[in-house]
Amino acid sequence: MTYSVALAGKGGTGKTTMAGMLVKYLVEKGKTPVLAVDADANANLNEVLGLDVEETLGDAREEMKKNVSTGMTKDVFMEMKLQQAVIEASGFDLIVMGRPEGAGCYCAANTLLTQCLDNLINNYNFIVIDNEAGMEHISRLTTNNIDALLVVSDPTRRGLQAAARIIELTDKLSLNIGRKMVMVNRVRDENSEALGRALAEYKLDLVGMVPEDTDVQKFDLDGRPTIDLTRENQAVKAAYRIFDSIIGN
Repeated sequence: MTYSVALAGKGGTGKTTMAGMLVKYLVEKGKTPVLAVDADANANLNEVLGLDVEETLGDAREEMKKNVSTGMTKDVFMEMKLQQAVIEASGFDLIVMGRPEGAGCYCAANTLLTQCLDNLINNYNFIVIDNEAGMEHISRLTTNNIDALLVVSDPTRRGLQAAARIIELTDKLSLNIGRKMVMVNRVRDENSEALGRALAEYKLDLVGMVPEDTDVQKFDLDGRPTIDLTRENQAVKAAYRIFDSIIGN
């Protein structure tokens, strides 16, 4: 049975970095195989994971909509393109959803894509979905059964308000989510009274905080995969404690 964790959050919270750390955590814990899905229209999970992307599922969807080779059915075509889009790494694979839908009807392409993804997901023990803030991408193009939704916020009132709105939005979509929780990233003062008041006001299920870390910032600025951060890094340690509370042993 595949266990799925979706990450969401407004831009600039470090959501994608946390998704990469979760993939790193699962691999190191021997929870393999793991499937990482970049479902953010601003796709950059591959950079966090240190991988190059040549083809996305959005590309495949566009190609199927325009033309399929003679003698090949659309379902066979989409299955072939899905396999081509899988990027293999040590202990995990990555799939990038890619471009959003353009003009015209994508119903047939989305249906076939969903079927192919559902079949693929069953081959993995864990799936980590780096999602855009709105969550609609999940409801359209990936399994709508999510075991855990982890919303990443920065340590601001606006960040927590955005996190609360994301969780509220999931209630309006046809998503079956087991647990909805929030982690606060880039924290400078864990004892901030204002942060505590905001958390209480929005009634968020807080699973932990990750401190602001200069090494994480430097890796990002240098274009280095943050998955290469050592386990001694303070942000990695804090994130791993959070993941322990979500995944368990």
